[in-house]
Amino acid sequence: MEVAIFIGLQAAGKTSFYRKHFAGTHSHVSKDLLRNSRSRQARQMALIDQGLAMGKSVVVDNTNPRVEDRAPIIALGKAFGARIVGYRFEATVSECVRRNARREGRARVPEIAIYATAGKFQPPIETEGFDLLYRVRLNDGGFDVEPEPVQSSDLLSQARMGQ
Repeated sequence: MEVAIFIGLQAAGKTSFYRKHFAGTHSHVSKDLLRNSRSRQARQMALIDQGLAMGKSVVVDNTNPRVEDRAPIIALGKAFGARIVGYRFEATVSECVRRNARREGRARVPEIAIYATAGKFQPPIETEGFDLLYRVRLNDGGFDVEPEPVQSSDLLSQARMGQ
């Protein structure tokens, strides 16, 4: 059982990545699908809990830009003994603004939302509780996925601890 947490700006390719790589194996949890819910955060956590309680793997398809956004998801996954995998979507603000402009209807977000998310973005690190971290980049019609390198601050901490 796994909790896959997507981390990245709006229009970075997260939902397309879900459709291509996880639709057949993982439940899809996204606040974008909970627009009519009073508390989208509480509803999201309930859906994650429900999926895990049924023994299903779950993808959390949101921007999840800050450590504090990811922490309750990680804690819930760990409580169920799930493997926690982070996918950081590498895309510049200008790339996301350009892709967002091609969206239609409710799929298009206000441009300011992309800038706001970028302004509070904190790259994920293993010490948050991730078992694995990957970096995802859009390429010609697909995705490049590779292991996320260990952050330099982690290397320094490991050196100090003699690891």
